[in-house]
Amino acid sequence: MFDAPILTTPRLRLRMLQARDFAEYATIHSDFEVTRFTTRKQMSRADTWSHMATIVGHWHLRGYGMWGVEDLSTHRLVGRVGFHSPEGWPEFELGWTIGREFWGRGYATEAARAALQHAFTVLNREHIISLIDPLNESSKRVAERLGERIEGETEIDGYRLLVFGISR
Repeated sequence: MFDAPILTTPRLRLRMLQARDFAEYATIHSDFEVTRFTTRKQMSRADTWSHMATIVGHWHLRGYGMWGVEDLSTHRLVGRVGFHSPEGWPEFELGWTIGREFWGRGYATEAARAALQHAFTVLNREHIISLIDPLNESSKRVAERLGERIEGETEIDGYRLLVFGISR
């Protein structure tokens, strides 16, 4: 079985999602305030299971993907951060979703910075994008803190998205 590399920051551990994470993952993704700019719906437990399985499967099919983000002090799952590049996707994307309970603590930036470093040094990527809804001010700020800048726009599933990007 393939396992994702583990990344550690001062406060967080980025690791492969596991079955034991499902309850916390479902809680995070059942909150429409969390998912309104990503899946754009409050996810049922069945939807959440499929979503989590897709993320784990991405690692197996692509060799990279989204990590579960665990708070080192509490061992709680606070969200997911990592890479997304399914068939037909514009480019190699770095994305993040943090549970509302954990907003405002800098977790998205801290975890995404570790993932970005991994992409440039281990995965040898030259360019990375983040697709962000124009109304998602928090994610735009995270992208800017990472050094990403607006490079254009794209449309996915009928939604207009800003393309933020950064090169090595």
